[in-house]
Amino acid sequence: MKKIFKVLGVGEILWDMFPSGKKLGGAPTNFAYHVSALGHEGVIVSRIGNDEYGREIIEQLISLGLATDYVQIDGDKETGVVEVHIASDNQPNYIIKEDVAWDFIQWDNKFDALLETTDAICFGTLAQRSRISRNTIITLLEKAKRDTIKIYDINLRQSFYNKGIIADSLKLADIVKLNADEIKIVGDLLNINSKYNEEDLCRYLIDGYDLKLICLTKGEDGSTLIDGQTSFHSPSFPYKLADRVGAGDAFTAGMIIGYLNEEPIDVINTRANKLASWVTSKHGGTPIYDSEIKGIMNL
Repeated sequence: MKKIFKVLGVGEILWDMFPSGKKLGGAPTNFAYHVSALGHEGVIVSRIGNDEYGREIIEQLISLGLATDYVQIDGDKETGVVEVHIASDNQPNYIIKEDVAWDFIQWDNKFDALLETTDAICFGTLAQRSRISRNTIITLLEKAKRDTIKIYDINLRQSFYNKGIIADSLKLADIVKLNADEIKIVGDLLNINSKYNEEDLCRYLIDGYDLKLICLTKGEDGSTLIDGQTSFHSPSFPYKLADRVGAGDAFTAGMIIGYLNEEPIDVINTRANKLASWVTSKHGGTPIYDSEIKGIMNL
């Protein structure tokens, strides 16, 4: 019988404002959606405003079959929004509004019971830009069960990061995902030997922070999974490109489900890459799964 995993996405929930209209977004939100779409229990821990955008987020989550139990409502701060501009290379550029509801995620005592049944927690860098949300994220990670897998999906945005946040997050993580641009930034911030190539940098992080696995994504060039002994590269898969919003979050969801199922890293990487490639053929970070991707992912 298939085991159903409970996996948390902790951090920002927001509306991505495209020229064509708004779509539900935020990396942890996209991630939790894909965990659920893959047949498991994705849980969002975040905060919205008591406003129309917030009410629309609740409606959208319910329509997607996602629980809203841990989405807090802030009486003062607005629901987060991000302006998304798609560049000529189809890469998204973001302008992220500050001082919004998800900057104020509060500790709630009901998180204790939630953590008792949680198999994995995914967190990033952006929501740690504020002290309140950062403290809540760190407390969740520190209070999690010993065998709960903690995934740090770095997701560097604008200037909302620093050496301290990244170093502390690496110390709390079991698995790290980052892209080719981010590995260079992390290497510079942590003063790692500039002569190291990408894979050497990843192995340095594995050894220095006692990580179980690193995923290095490379866009059209696919991705590489690296653990203590081996590495495996998977190419991307050809789809007609719509945009790349949420593709990395889908990859992370596919990766952690494969990891929790104790699949070999080549299988994990290939299937996660197929999912991410499919997402690039859709608009926004939470596309509805069709028969094609359900067949690919054995759903």
